[in-house]
Amino acid sequence: MHFLVLWFWLAICALQDLRQRHIANPLTLGAALLAALYLSWTGSSWLGGSVSEAGWAFVLALLLTLPGYAMGKMGAADVKLMAALGLASDIPHLLGTFIGAGLSTALWWLLVSWLKAPRKQELGPPAPEGALNSSKKYPFAPFVLAGMVLTVIVLH
Repeated sequence: MHFLVLWFWLAICALQDLRQRHIANPLTLGAALLAALYLSWTGSSWLGGSVSEAGWAFVLALLLTLPGYAMGKMGAADVKLMAALGLASDIPHLLGTFIGAGLSTALWWLLVSWLKAPRKQELGPPAPEGALNSSKKYPFAPFVLAGMVLTVIVLH
């Protein structure tokens, strides 16, 4: 049941990220606040991790995302999303989600690259540059959702 709540939250974040290329602070900071309150109230994270494990997952989320933010590859909302996920889960779920998001991103990139590749049997002129995706940056939240789903499937 707890996974469904996280998936629902991640799905809302993913939809907003897909549509607006932005995730509202109430979705990220609000979730982080709720996760921290739950952690302090119950003594465990939403997914059952100890306080220290959730704290380390939070720190690990920052260590994994802040370099991407500093290089301009991730947005601040992505950092806040993963930090909130760290507070709500534990290290295995956070790492699995991050790895799954990376694999999902790589598969998406390969698919888009394959679709953009010129074909010998094409009729007509090639599509204009950027026709498949007008932005160079992909929204990260949908890949986080995919990574979390894959993690739950593998770990449970």
